[in-house]
Amino acid sequence: MQAAFGTRFPNQHGHPSRVAATERALRVRPGLARAATEIAIIIAGVLAYFLVRGLMDGQEAAAVGNADALIRFERAIGIFVEPQIQDWALGMPALGTVANWIYIWGHWPVIVATLVWLLVKHPREYALYRNALLISGGIGLIVFTLYPMAPPRFMPDWGFLDTVSMHSQSYRILQPPSMVNQYAAMPSLHCGWDLLMGIAIARHAAGRIRWVGRLLPVLMVAAVVLTANHYFMDAVVGDLLVVASLALATALQRGLPRPHLFSRRREQMLQGA
Repeated sequence: MQAAFGTRFPNQHGHPSRVAATERALRVRPGLARAATEIAIIIAGVLAYFLVRGLMDGQEAAAVGNADALIRFERAIGIFVEPQIQDWALGMPALGTVANWIYIWGHWPVIVATLVWLLVKHPREYALYRNALLISGGIGLIVFTLYPMAPPRFMPDWGFLDTVSMHSQSYRILQPPSMVNQYAAMPSLHCGWDLLMGIAIARHAAGRIRWVGRLLPVLMVAAVVLTANHYFMDAVVGDLLVVASLALATALQRGLPRPHLFSRRREQMLQGA
């Protein structure tokens, strides 16, 4: 009789295969939910970017005027040496090629690779840097809208040359001018976001890989100046923006409670399996 009832009514711990299946489902569901959340965040960011891109139409004169104002400011404080540095670099073709490659391949590929590495190896830290990137990006979009600025490559009267387009069409193919905001020089998220990824690598990587994080921001600042894509002040403001955004993201993360709802739900599901 007990055997019959035992067969019909399993004990509260459930059959081992059912428990194992439930555990597998519980492991998969959070991963799928996390992936869906990250994809939704990326889509929202892309939509916000293209909204700002549309607002830039007709802002060319304002962007050039703001660039002239920044150049005059840099001249007043004695740091407007970008044309001289670029002219010096043009005498060494190999250096120009390296600068072009760092500018093209040292930004988005590095950001994507670093974020994927953080998500897989350091998921809690990933959230911190993801949030810092979103905060700085959101502030950057506001600045781009309210204060558009032409990059140095659009200011040939000051002696600048667009070395990326001169020696390679790959970047303009990867990011067609019609699809990107051409007047987003200030602040430089190229520099700021590479600094953010550099901090992440220097903090959480092991061994000599940490030196990649230390060198990455310096190399990007050099690259954006040598390729006439940003002014020195763009890089300074971009780096300060990211440092402030990382500090804010850190404060927000420390202030958030660590939920244990999933752990309790998991235990309940296993007991009821």
